[in-house]
Amino acid sequence: MALLGTAVLGLLAGSWLPRRRQWIVAVLAAAACTTALIATALTMTGGREQTVFSHTFAIDTATDVGRLIVLGALLLVIAMSVETVRGHRREAEYWVLLLLSGGGTLAMIGANDLLMLFAAYLLASIPAYALAGFAKDARGTEAALKYYLMGALLGTTMLAGTALLYGAGHATLYRQLRAALPAAPYGLVAVGLIATLAGLLFKAGAVPAHFWVPDVTDGAPTPIAAYVTTLPKIGALIAVYRLLHQALAGSGVNWPLLLAILAAVTMTLGNLAAFFQTSVKRLLAYSTISQVGYLLMALAVATRTDVAQRGLLVYLAAYAATNIAVFAVATELPHAHTLADYRGLARDRPGLAGVLVVCLLGLVGTPPTGVFLGKLEVFTATVNGGYTWLAALAVANTVASLFYYLRWLAPVFSISRPATVGDHTVLGRWAAASAYTAATLSLLLGIAGGALLPLTTGPLLP
Repeated sequence: MALLGTAVLGLLAGSWLPRRRQWIVAVLAAAACTTALIATALTMTGGREQTVFSHTFAIDTATDVGRLIVLGALLLVIAMSVETVRGHRREAEYWVLLLLSGGGTLAMIGANDLLMLFAAYLLASIPAYALAGFAKDARGTEAALKYYLMGALLGTTMLAGTALLYGAGHATLYRQLRAALPAAPYGLVAVGLIATLAGLLFKAGAVPAHFWVPDVTDGAPTPIAAYVTTLPKIGALIAVYRLLHQALAGSGVNWPLLLAILAAVTMTLGNLAAFFQTSVKRLLAYSTISQVGYLLMALAVATRTDVAQRGLLVYLAAYAATNIAVFAVATELPHAHTLADYRGLARDRPGLAGVLVVCLLGLVGTPPTGVFLGKLEVFTATVNGGYTWLAALAVANTVASLFYYLRWLAPVFSISRPATVGDHTVLGRWAAASAYTAATLSLLLGIAGGALLPLTTGPLLP
């Protein structure tokens, strides 16, 4: 409510404020995120799980932790966007679209009903299409069009799946579907589930709905690329986890094997495609696809082990901080588009080079970063859930991913001068502050992870 209310207020304020004072809407957006973070921290369930709005929205551990991750990541994206959109004629609309899409992501996290889930999907998606083409240049327009067309196609598929599951279970609430689907026709439930997953996997950027990720990441402004490769994944993956755990647990459909295969293909394809990328943003796009593959492992064992939820939430928090830190460095260096453009960065900008070292090695899963703890939890859950082969494949992919991350780090520590004068010209203070803050959070999540793990453990409430 804080995000959506501020979005309306920001739209009205932006209509009247002069262009030189549109930054006030950015302050309102940051205040909304801060207010929501404080409200979440003060009202975290602590054993008081409940459902609201006629049981269509669940408030439990997954919802609370998901809120903290989304709101923290959104606050970092707002900070790293300041210099990029400052003085832009549509600056107010930029902040409003971020808030609306963020509100939709929060709604996806707690959705406990198929119709609520689809409404949240639309709210999270439609503003993001506009954000992808915000620059109104050729690449941004192409990216926005591809994003929209795939979203419309797979969103329609998701709605059809929702209708099939309703036809099979005669209900849209998860707890009612949980009771009805075991007696429903197997084929109807299976097709309905696959169609519903299609839309959610599109939001997550998983195979086979991943084709938009490289083009949107490369064509959109860098802060928006950070947004679309981070926040939608958090909402979609928690939403899938809740759907599978609460509605499909006893359906008889072998969705664990389906998710395991998708996880294997997604992580492998993402890594292989990233191997010889020279564009920084496209490399990060394929990197994020591979990271989704690891996260899907937790969904494959959602009902087989209690460690799955903990691993998913810890990994999502660590990935959000680490991924945003890398994109913040790319935002701070607007003229460095390829890996070669980062040559000599350690000499010219040692602080930013340090962030890259911590976060690129962190994405591999190097201790003591948060992604290491997240991968450890997810791999443990996968083995406990009976998919040892998938955990072994994930370890092999993790080792392989070191190759393309080191390809980026090698020129950073080169002693030669940048290929072009001005490659290391920085944008401003806000993007740099976002990079340092996110990298620090990534380290803290790994170092203090033991103390934070109990916060991610708690029952889901149907």
